[in-house]
Amino acid sequence: MLFKVYIFVKTLKLMNKSTLKFTILFALIFTVFTGCNTNDSKSENPVTSTLYGDIKGTFNEGIFAFKGIPYATADRFMPPQAPESWKGVRECVEYGPTAMQPSRSPNANMDEKNSFCMNVWTPAINDSKKRPVMLWIHGGGFASGSSNMDVIFDGAALAKKGDIVLVSVNHRLNILGYCDLSACGEKYEKSGNVGMLDLVESLKWIKQNIKNFGGDPDNVTIFGESGGGGKVGTLMCMPDARGLFHKAIIMSGTLINKMQKDQSQAIGLALLEEFGLTKDEVALLDSIPYNKLVAAGDRACEKTVGLRTPGTGIVFGFDPTVDGEVLLQQPFSPGFSKISSDIPLMIGTTYNELIRSSYGQKDLTLEQAKQRLVGAYGDKTDEYIRLFGKTYPNYSPQDLLSIDTVFRPNTIVTADVAATEKSAPVYSYLFGWKTPVNDGSRGSFHGLELAFVFNNIDLSENSTGHGQEAYDLADKMSSAWLNFAKTGNPNVKDVLPEWEPYLPGNGTTMYFNNTCEIKYNHDRELMEFIKEANNE
Repeated sequence: MLFKVYIFVKTLKLMNKSTLKFTILFALIFTVFTGCNTNDSKSENPVTSTLYGDIKGTFNEGIFAFKGIPYATADRFMPPQAPESWKGVRECVEYGPTAMQPSRSPNANMDEKNSFCMNVWTPAINDSKKRPVMLWIHGGGFASGSSNMDVIFDGAALAKKGDIVLVSVNHRLNILGYCDLSACGEKYEKSGNVGMLDLVESLKWIKQNIKNFGGDPDNVTIFGESGGGGKVGTLMCMPDARGLFHKAIIMSGTLINKMQKDQSQAIGLALLEEFGLTKDEVALLDSIPYNKLVAAGDRACEKTVGLRTPGTGIVFGFDPTVDGEVLLQQPFSPGFSKISSDIPLMIGTTYNELIRSSYGQKDLTLEQAKQRLVGAYGDKTDEYIRLFGKTYPNYSPQDLLSIDTVFRPNTIVTADVAATEKSAPVYSYLFGWKTPVNDGSRGSFHGLELAFVFNNIDLSENSTGHGQEAYDLADKMSSAWLNFAKTGNPNVKDVLPEWEPYLPGNGTTMYFNNTCEIKYNHDRELMEFIKEANNE
């Protein structure tokens, strides 16, 4: 550094006054116009540009964060459009509003018009480096949730560890995102899928703007858990999303969506009837208050397709609809559209998922467990226990009652088909780590793995505790997710066992626990038995 200063001073001494003045003036102008385009202005003024205007974020512990960035706008039931431009510098330092949903508290920050927002965490802005981009899609089915409702979704730790750009997004849900009014005319032909089109619009925003956030628009991974995983699978069947993402991770998301065009149109027409409206009066739905719209929508579903029981593996109602244009087919039925055959896929579940765990019942006997199992398996209970013991030789009576019977069976079927039909590799995992919190009574519950994937054990004391085992496993899992996002291969040399691509013949599955290991078709027979017993 001192040598560079010496050379600079010597150069100035050799210049004539005219040249010197010009050089100094040029340097000042360059500083003024590029000052906010370098990383020197970190905590004071982290500003970057989007196509719609400049935004200001925050800088903390080596990571820039921009929250509540507008990526779209839309009228009710209409496809999203690009957001309006703004003048000056827009502050993006706090999370934006959540999409409208009936399950949130009355004081929640929900907004129908302004919830089209996203958040970005990045190690650098306005540089020339092309970092992999990961788009997080939140869960909650297609009815609820938010990218900013849980501190575990904070992307700073993952962005910092992997030198990647982490993006999360809010989008329309429930009746506002998936009410099919296409029977009312061409204007409404896409109304049944606008919630998914919001996600496509967010991917377009990434394509057009992420370079200014240090990201590579040609290396984007979409990942989500539960309903977010279902949305990842749905995007893999949408032509409009083709080319906007390059890898996909589905976490506990293999819910089977049964919605077809005739069903979704029937719900839309029943909704009109609830308000005494004709097809020609459909525009009047725009002015109906949200809560009244939701209540009428529930009645319309009940009269047509019925109401879904939470926790079941079948999805229907206000959910994405196959229309042959926006959505070519439902995902997991059993595979994906051919348009995503070249997309590397990682897919997996947790050991317990939505099943209420029995781990708190330390004195539960095998006979007591068997009595409870008869209700599900009848005279095949002994066969279930035999297969369970073959799969997990060191099982406990609590395990028999609490193993996942919803996601894992469908995930195996989906992985089989995807690995057979796709040209890109498929990687399978099973998360078996059981939380010690609440005396271990929750097991490996639905969503527990998120703190490990985001490397946010510090923020998840209520779900994971702060034991060293949790930190160690988080380091392994977050590294695998990062490597997959970077290269399409989750292997972490000298940290995890060699993780081969999944094929139906080998059933290769990474089993994440305190000791991570590769298992080969270890639970196929058991899950096929469970699936048959559930008639799914």
